[in-house]
Amino acid sequence: MAINSGQNTITAAGTAEILATARVVNCPVMVKALTTNTGLVYVGQVTGDGSSSNGLPLAAGDVIIFDFVGHLSEIWVDSAVNGEGVAWLLLNV
Repeated sequence: MAINSGQNTITAAGTAEILATARVVNCPVMVKALTTNTGLVYVGQVTGDGSSSNGLPLAAGDVIIFDFVGHLSEIWVDSAVNGEGVAWLLLNV
């Protein structure tokens, strides 16, 4: 059974990580900053974009929906605080 949702917490703030392992999804993906976050998380589509200087900042509870994602590993996330992160959900699976 395929996993259609998950969470990613960033171990070391300032070090972008992939959202999930390389998995073909071919569908929209919703990414939501965890409601327990105390700082911002940053989302991008390449490693350099998932940072505080280039990534899309999300405050606790904020959501972004990627219309089409080929692989979950194409989404990068980073956080301003160690151990904070995002939840993700595949849409239209």
